[in-house]
Amino acid sequence: MTMAGNLRKVTGLGGVVGLRGVGGLRGVARLARRRPRVDLSHPARSPLGSSVVNCVTYREGSRVPVGGDLVRTVELVRKSGHGFVWLGLHEPTNAEFAGIADLFDLHPLAVEDAVEAHQRPKVERYGETLFAVFKTVCYVEHEQLTATSEVVDTGEIMVFVGPDFVITVRHGRHGSLGPLREELESDPGQLAKGPSAVLHAVADHVIDDYLDVVDAVQGDIDQVETDVFAENGARADPGRIYQLKRELLELKRAVVPLSRPLQDLATRPMRVVDPEIQAYFRDVSDHLLRATEQIAAFDELLNSILQAHLAQVTVAQNEDMRKITAWAAIVAVPTMICGVYGMNFAHMPELHWKYGYGMAIGLITLACLSLYRGFRRNGWL
Repeated sequence: MTMAGNLRKVTGLGGVVGLRGVGGLRGVARLARRRPRVDLSHPARSPLGSSVVNCVTYREGSRVPVGGDLVRTVELVRKSGHGFVWLGLHEPTNAEFAGIADLFDLHPLAVEDAVEAHQRPKVERYGETLFAVFKTVCYVEHEQLTATSEVVDTGEIMVFVGPDFVITVRHGRHGSLGPLREELESDPGQLAKGPSAVLHAVADHVIDDYLDVVDAVQGDIDQVETDVFAENGARADPGRIYQLKRELLELKRAVVPLSRPLQDLATRPMRVVDPEIQAYFRDVSDHLLRATEQIAAFDELLNSILQAHLAQVTVAQNEDMRKITAWAAIVAVPTMICGVYGMNFAHMPELHWKYGYGMAIGLITLACLSLYRGFRRNGWL
């Protein structure tokens, strides 16, 4: 399908992005001119009534006013051969994304991944378009870690990068790109490098969040470690350790698979990635390696903490069994003596002696005290 055919198809779709009473993409552009730009961070939806968060055109690293609707804007950018369009979406539906996919000639498989979400971190090429998937993470604050506490919350950011456009699709209640956009706009020299500069900024933003979450999780691990090695550590709840391991696994699924895609972005020549940007991707890859190593170290540490806790439980159980055994041995002495004297024999030692009863009680007491002293000396009681 030609570029002009794509533009004509989108123009004729009417309600292509699923806006009722607004008039499709042209209505979005008109409302965008009338309304101030807002940050659509969690959990609000777009004030435009759809998944469209923002649509901005950049030329030579600076924002330029949007003239006309989205279709007209894309036409102008492509005719001039300079600048690019950055379109931001939040959890779009198939109907909302269909016209945009036709306008930018996006591959159906990438579109399906962007709409359905729950994808593994990856970078794929479809013709002249690069499709990247990043898992976003957020540390969930909690007063006290329990066996059911949520520690890590995950979302996704998909990025379509073409020669003259960037489309970011965000899923989840966190990971807003509003502050990132403002930061990029404050550095026109970097933004002038084109759409790949936005891709690098998104990757750097996501991985910086990884490092922040890793540092926060370390606090929970330190607390669990302190509790386990406390004086009554054997009574610590092992469910908290398992919960941390589950949450750490969630974080690991977000971080570890991204290593290979970032290596490709940093080393393999790609048409839509500026060669100068590849050096920045190498720096991002180093940050990711740090996060990966810390997660692996945390996993090993949690295994050691769990094993130490189980060893403490075993030692405590052995101590309890020794105490039970010692008291059982002490109780066995009077039981034996009383059992002997309870037998119906005519000839028993000191049976008819006036002080025989007191002698038996004294013998029992002396034997029990001797056993108690011996067990105490050996650390059984």
